[in-house]
Amino acid sequence: MITLLCAIFAPIIAPYAPEEAIVEDSRLAPNSDHIFGTDETGMDVFSRVVHATRIDVTIAVFGTLLSLLIGIPIGLAAAYREGLFGEITMRIADVLQAFPVFILAIALVSILGNNVQNIIIAIAFLNAPIYMRFVRSEVLSIKQRPYVEAARCAGMSNLKIMFKELLPNSLRPTMVQASINMGWAILLTAGLSFIGAGVRVPTAEWGSMIAIGAPLIITGQWWSSFFPGVAIGITVLGFALFGDFLRLYLDPERR
Repeated sequence: MITLLCAIFAPIIAPYAPEEAIVEDSRLAPNSDHIFGTDETGMDVFSRVVHATRIDVTIAVFGTLLSLLIGIPIGLAAAYREGLFGEITMRIADVLQAFPVFILAIALVSILGNNVQNIIIAIAFLNAPIYMRFVRSEVLSIKQRPYVEAARCAGMSNLKIMFKELLPNSLRPTMVQASINMGWAILLTAGLSFIGAGVRVPTAEWGSMIAIGAPLIITGQWWSSFFPGVAIGITVLGFALFGDFLRLYLDPERR
């Protein structure tokens, strides 16, 4: 909730513009004017941490939503129409998931270009097989249940059975996983930016802020990379806890 509030009200919360560099204020330790200090270019770390919330959370949310829109229908179709289509779909998912995720992400962003839109596409591409498998396994377990057979006997079309009977009853584990994957997407975005393959400097983004501040730790200016790291940790933990809450809330046996 705190992360979302920071993302929405960043211009109000942040005392400085995220890309405002004041050279004479460079490398200041946390003080009353700059509560998180300033980086080597004189930009206010607190303002950049707050504004970076918009970038990282936007990438995580839209990347995950896009992967859901891709993975859910394919997984549903692969389970309902077993046979060659289902086998081909799962083998493609196997191939995609066989590659190291971070290496594949670097390759995708390098091909598409390192901007926010392409990072979202890369995250969606990497996460879609996960949701394909979740939905497929759930649908396979429920498609022979009596209420599905009753729908067939009532003359419902295959599409109606898939989207009205099967899909709503197979989304619980997918929604839980989606929340966890949002935290993972933030870590991936930060990792890409840290090595220079993600969001471009000087745009406020937690990973690039850590990369800029990391060399300064040796000389004692720890704040430039410490506070963005804390922001990543809190946000990822928040998404993980929300996923655990969803797991309990959506499971009628645990309420």
